[in-house]
Amino acid sequence: MQVNRAWLGLVVLALPTLLVAMDMTALLLALPRLSADLGAGNVQQLWISDSYGFMVAGMVITMGTLGDRIGRRRLLMIGGAAFAVLSVVAAFAAGPLMLIIARALLGVAGATLAPSTLALITNMFRDERQRGQAIAIWATCQFTGGALGPVLAGFLLQYFWWGSVFLVAVPAMALLLLTGPVLLPEFRNDQAGRLDPVSVGLSLAAVLLMVYGIKQLTLQSAPAVPAVALVVGAAIGCLFVRRQLRLQTPLLDLRLLRNRPFTAVLVALVFAGIAMAGTGLLVTQYLQSVLGFSPVVSAMLFAPMGLGVAIGTMAAPALARRMKQTTAIAGGLAGSALGSLLLVGVDGASALPLVMTGIAVLALGTGPLFALGTGLVVGSVPPQRAGSAASMSETGNYFGGSLGFALLGVVAAVVYRSRMDGTSDSLAGAVAASRHLPAGQGAQLLHTAREAFTASLHVTGVVAAVIFAGLAVLILTMRPATRTTQAALPDYEVTHS
Repeated sequence: MQVNRAWLGLVVLALPTLLVAMDMTALLLALPRLSADLGAGNVQQLWISDSYGFMVAGMVITMGTLGDRIGRRRLLMIGGAAFAVLSVVAAFAAGPLMLIIARALLGVAGATLAPSTLALITNMFRDERQRGQAIAIWATCQFTGGALGPVLAGFLLQYFWWGSVFLVAVPAMALLLLTGPVLLPEFRNDQAGRLDPVSVGLSLAAVLLMVYGIKQLTLQSAPAVPAVALVVGAAIGCLFVRRQLRLQTPLLDLRLLRNRPFTAVLVALVFAGIAMAGTGLLVTQYLQSVLGFSPVVSAMLFAPMGLGVAIGTMAAPALARRMKQTTAIAGGLAGSALGSLLLVGVDGASALPLVMTGIAVLALGTGPLFALGTGLVVGSVPPQRAGSAASMSETGNYFGGSLGFALLGVVAAVVYRSRMDGTSDSLAGAVAASRHLPAGQGAQLLHTAREAFTASLHVTGVVAAVIFAGLAVLILTMRPATRTTQAALPDYEVTHS
């Protein structure tokens, strides 16, 4: 009876997990239409698309600690209710600023949901094998949601206005609020430390300033302000680290990084997120603006990335029974590197098959990292600190995904501009400019712009391949030496007793 209730509870937890991930990427296809309707400028478009992900990344550590203190189910219910209300606000936003604020607040609400779901799974499933299967299902929802966000958006945009992309979360959150108190257990840590507002503020300031600097360096001719933002953000980040090392109950327990597998997995989650988000951004734009597919067709053609993640994460527990977890993770990442290299050959008549195969192989290879790696992170701490450990894993996921849009977006923009000799800042801008030119000149501009964007996709594929190959080597070299994750637990428990 308990097992049945636990699996039903897992279904309930899968809803917010899926939706929070989808909400990060759903605007990839909706952004052009809502930007036109709201009159959003280039910088406003960037913050509409990225404010959600960066607020999740900035707040998830805080929310993990808060969940340990006030109760993980209670925090999940509060976050679900806020997410539903804010989704309605975003759907009916009257202007760019209102939508940016709504997206940022949605990120705060999403940060309450993410660590609570994973931490509750560790409480609900005591059997190690069942817990591994449950985490694999959770990881499937987590990362498939990100890949399928554009797919859902494409179908909705075909028949409804852009606000429908946000409204889809409302019924799912309503179901969570109705069934959660019945199916989900409550769990809190009576010894959880008090939240440190200074640490919360420092972490947010560091993340947002550095992201702002990275983005603005590609948009402004005068780099002074973005450079200052980067330097100040890095300095605040150093202050944050020093404070965490001195606090008895830190917001972010950096002592966990002494565990080599823990550190390797966190690094891998961040950089895999960068590679996946960057390639996803370029591929969705390539399908629409270069190959000329409609949003809904592009969404269908992008589906192999979501299916690849789903298959890879669900197959991970079976792989772990046949080989070491580190071997399964490293082997998958090597496969992702090969999938990324397929994007380098995208051109001409073979472009579409190579794109679809490349993103499918790339996503399939990340499955063991997302499923097994997440289990390693959560399993490295005592149950009463599962919320904090889950939040560290989530920070890696969301920060990597959001940073991928910024960093690889920057790389692609630089390549595009160099190929266009400074005559065009973006492919979307070239498409708009071509409409106001004579037919011959407009066609030539489009041809040149599409070739330049294809070149940026090739470079992105190379960068992603290097990242995945490097992560495979890292995982193999950072495997446990003389002591395992579990051996590190007594020190950790004594520290926080």
